[in-house]
Amino acid sequence: MKTCYNASMPIRIDSDLPARSTLENENIFVMTEERAVSQDIRPLKIAIVNLMPTKEVTETQLLRLLSNTPLQIDISLVQMKGHISKNTDKNHLEKFYMSSEEIFSRKFDGMIITGAPVEQIPFEQVDYWNELCKIMDYAKKNVFCTLYICWGAMAGLYYLHGINKHIVEKKYSGIFYSKLLDSKEPLMRGFDDYFPVPTSRYTKILTEDIASNEKLSLLAYSETTGVTLAKSKDNRSIFMTGHLEYDPETLAEEYKRDLKKGINPSMPENYFTDNDPSKPIFSKWRSTAHLFYSNWLNYYVYQETPYRFTGV
Repeated sequence: MKTCYNASMPIRIDSDLPARSTLENENIFVMTEERAVSQDIRPLKIAIVNLMPTKEVTETQLLRLLSNTPLQIDISLVQMKGHISKNTDKNHLEKFYMSSEEIFSRKFDGMIITGAPVEQIPFEQVDYWNELCKIMDYAKKNVFCTLYICWGAMAGLYYLHGINKHIVEKKYSGIFYSKLLDSKEPLMRGFDDYFPVPTSRYTKILTEDIASNEKLSLLAYSETTGVTLAKSKDNRSIFMTGHLEYDPETLAEEYKRDLKKGINPSMPENYFTDNDPSKPIFSKWRSTAHLFYSNWLNYYVYQETPYRFTGV
């Protein structure tokens, strides 16, 4: 009699992490440390440098996507030592996160550097900028491929390649369709010619700045929001300026938050049913998100990193 296995292998996390119950309720296979050590397999080691204010929400969003491959993944959550989080309980950070200094003695197959709500501030004025620069320098030799998201992508392009962000007059908020430029690119394998990307930012990266840089490749862009996706030609860095990890309600929650602050935000584009915030929200990007993260893990981390990774 044959045994039937779930097509998705587990993400390996602390058994007490709040995201565990959410993911298990969605029938996502989560493996605790106790069970993982009994398996004779080398998991991919992925570090998540979580710069988002609502860290527990971001944890769940990213872990959901990282679980959707036939790979076992060992997750390490990283916080900035020199930054005090106002929206995440201190006990949660102390229990589940390592400081940025702790990662410098380790090596990872992959790393994710998230966005952060600091994009209108010059990079050098962000309180953890120097600390983040050390992490990006460290990743050059100790991480096989790093995925930079939204502000993280802006920071990576600026520090690693000297490409600056451009402030826009009105915040980009909504679902914007991006044009695929290279269907043969492994990261974009299976993508449609145009694909939806949740976007929430006050800045953009110009396509000509990427195109004129001999070390970078432009993979996708939006006529409205600029560069969506780029990578370094050595395949060590991926820059995604949108938020494919967002839940269906995330943009609505941000919109309501901005209304309460008196910012008078524009309604997210291509998002609410009939442009009516009282009507249900339907995800248009879930399949794109799962495909993107699966491709990143498979083609840029798993297929390339050696079994015994000792550095680059």
